[in-house]
Amino acid sequence: MQQQTINGSTRLIAHLGYPTEAFKAPMIYNPWFAQQGINALVVPMGVRAEDYPATLQVLRRMTNWHGALVTMPHKVSTLALVDALTPTARIAGACNAIVRRPDGTLLGDQFDGAGFVRGVQRKGLALAGRRALVSGSGGVGSAIAASLAAAGVAELALFDVDGHRAQALADRLRQHYPALRTAVGRNDPAGFDLVVNATPLGMREDDPLPFDVDRIAPGTFVGEVVMAQAHTPLLQAAMARGCPVQQGTDMLFEMIPAYLEFFGWGGATPEALRAVARIVY
Repeated sequence: MQQQTINGSTRLIAHLGYPTEAFKAPMIYNPWFAQQGINALVVPMGVRAEDYPATLQVLRRMTNWHGALVTMPHKVSTLALVDALTPTARIAGACNAIVRRPDGTLLGDQFDGAGFVRGVQRKGLALAGRRALVSGSGGVGSAIAASLAAAGVAELALFDVDGHRAQALADRLRQHYPALRTAVGRNDPAGFDLVVNATPLGMREDDPLPFDVDRIAPGTFVGEVVMAQAHTPLLQAAMARGCPVQQGTDMLFEMIPAYLEFFGWGGATPEALRAVARIVY
C-alpha cells in the first residue's frame, strides 16, 4: 500500500464528535486515500457540544479544510450551522456530512440512514411492508427512520428517552410519508421484523441493553449503530437467540462510498474499502 504523505496541499476532513475513542472512520478513509493517491486526511477532533458552533466557524476559515464527518452529539445542531442542506438532511432532521463549496459556503447532507438500509438490504432483508422499531430519535435514529420509510416499510415504531424528540420525528415522517403507520413511546421489540439500536447504549461496558432481549423473537433482524466493538452486548444476545444482525461498522462501510462522492472523490465500493481498512477494537 502506498505510504500516505501529509504536505502543504493536503485537504483536511475533520471528524467531529465527542468522545472520539470509538471513532472508526479514519481507519477506513485514510488507508483508502493512501491507496488511491488522494492527498486528503481524516482527522478526529473531539469537540464538546458547548464548543461546537465556535469550532465550526474556526474550521471554515482554514483554507485547506475540505469538510467534515459529523457524529454524536452534533448531528442535529449542525442543521442551523451550515449555509444549505440537502432534502435528505432536512427530512432526517440531522446532518452528518459537511462540504465547503468553492464559494466558501457550507453544504450539509445526511448518509447514516442510507448506509444502514443498504447494509440491511445487502444482507437479504426486503424492507417493503415490514414492521420496524427504531430506538433513539437523535441524528442517526432520525436518518435511519427516514431511509426505512423511503425503502417502503409499512410501520415504524419510534422510541426515545426524550418523548418530544420521538414525536417530532414521527411528525416529520408523516409529512413526507402520509401512508406510513407510526407509533411513539414503546420500546418493546416483540412482533417486529427489524429492531434497531440507534442510541449510544453499548459504547460503555456498564451500559444496560437498549431492549429486553427476551422479547426479541428468533429470526428478527437486529441492527446496531454503536461501533465500540464488532459485536456489542446487544448483538451477542441477539445472535444467541438466532437473530441475523448488522454491526455498526457495516453501516459505516455502506455509507462511505456516498460520502466520498459528496466530497468529490467517488468510485469506492464497500468491498474495496474493507480490503484496505485497518479497523481495530
